[in-house]
Amino acid sequence: MTATPASTDAERVRARGPRAWLRALAVYREPPVVRMLFLGFSAGLPLLLVFGTLSFWLREAGVDRTTIGFVSWVALAYAFKWAWAPLVDRLPLPWLTARLGRRRSWLLVSQLVVAAGLVGMALTDPALQLRALVLFALLTAFASATQDIALDAYRIESAAMEKQAALAAAYQTGYRLAMIWAGAGALAIAARFDPSEAEYHFAPWTIAYLAMAASMVVGIVTTLLAPEPAVGDAPLLPREGGALHRLGAWLHDAVVSPFADFVRRYRWHAVLLLALIASYRMSDVVMGVMANPFYRDMGFSKDEVAAVSKVYGVVMTLAGAFVGGVLSLRFGVLRTLFAGALLSAATNLLFAWLAVRGHDLTFLVFAVSADNLSAGIASSAFVAYLSGLTNVAYSATQYALFSSVMLLLPKYIAGWSGWAVDAFGYVNFFIGTAVLGVPVLLLVWLASQAQRATPPATASGAEGYGSPSQ
Repeated sequence: MTATPASTDAERVRARGPRAWLRALAVYREPPVVRMLFLGFSAGLPLLLVFGTLSFWLREAGVDRTTIGFVSWVALAYAFKWAWAPLVDRLPLPWLTARLGRRRSWLLVSQLVVAAGLVGMALTDPALQLRALVLFALLTAFASATQDIALDAYRIESAAMEKQAALAAAYQTGYRLAMIWAGAGALAIAARFDPSEAEYHFAPWTIAYLAMAASMVVGIVTTLLAPEPAVGDAPLLPREGGALHRLGAWLHDAVVSPFADFVRRYRWHAVLLLALIASYRMSDVVMGVMANPFYRDMGFSKDEVAAVSKVYGVVMTLAGAFVGGVLSLRFGVLRTLFAGALLSAATNLLFAWLAVRGHDLTFLVFAVSADNLSAGIASSAFVAYLSGLTNVAYSATQYALFSSVMLLLPKYIAGWSGWAVDAFGYVNFFIGTAVLGVPVLLLVWLASQAQRATPPATASGAEGYGSPSQ
């Protein structure tokens, strides 16, 4: 069988030793890869602000853990973005699309709405107006999910398939840096302006969230300066036939065709692939909701959590994303995917151990460092894997489907995490989240076996099973 361009490139990297490694590393200097670093920052910034950082704020404001868990369902907006992805994929925005292009116009609008939602959150005290804060968080999550749709399509259309692992690594590096800033940075800012850790004050959180809203300028400026991908814009409606016929034809092309294309290319393997996608992030997403309340309940201050995440977390996150991108090119996406899943589940056990040890800053450093390293490796490989499943003809809609499936079940289960901690305690909770990662290892293995047995036919721009070479 003729090798795909991606697999040929990966085989050359494996074959030529140190020079091939240097050539693999050189890809990180290319403009599309550098650009993806800044756009990844814009994409990663809102997530923790409606998820982990928000849970720390709510816990400090006196909100109970069960309620905090249910508030995390705001992040389900990311799991349902497939519902409006066809519009982002095909619908032009008045005035903006003509000037910026299809992808950049949607990116700009969504980034501006994210900034506005964060300002709304900054001005709302959860101790007095919890419902209003949740509504602003939902607006932020919706706009952030819309940004993800446009950005995933932009990334997939910006470079050839053999460069997608590098784009994914740069994207994940920017994404994880933003998560550090939205987590450790927000906590550090709130701590700096907090007159006392012994009692709750609203003003420090206002300042922190306004700073986060201002940080969206990174993505906004990058979007304005970036080129539009050289992919032809499909018309909103066909030009022939009556209005109802043209609307039906557009709906079929924008909504039905992307899903039908995926099933047609992968046949019965589509079920296996969707099962893998749906469960891959389970252990770390479910654990993530209770991480910050856990730190608070263990007696760690905002400064301590911020310092650990900002120093050791940043280093290990960057290392993980970088290593994940290189390993994906060197050994294949599925092998790296397996390693990332194993490490992500195993590191959750460190938090169970920390729950027994109590306020141990040294062990917190170790646990956070190991967790961030494994998350960086897993995320880079997973983004490259999803990109390899996507047909560029339907890039926004198909990638939105994959990333929605990835989050739907984990986010739903994560909503019960506060109840689980109250019922079983932190130790059993963290052990349980590690166990959730075990079925993922089997699914990755099955996916690799299925790919070896019957590699799916490729469609225009879509290399099967997360190429490069598995």
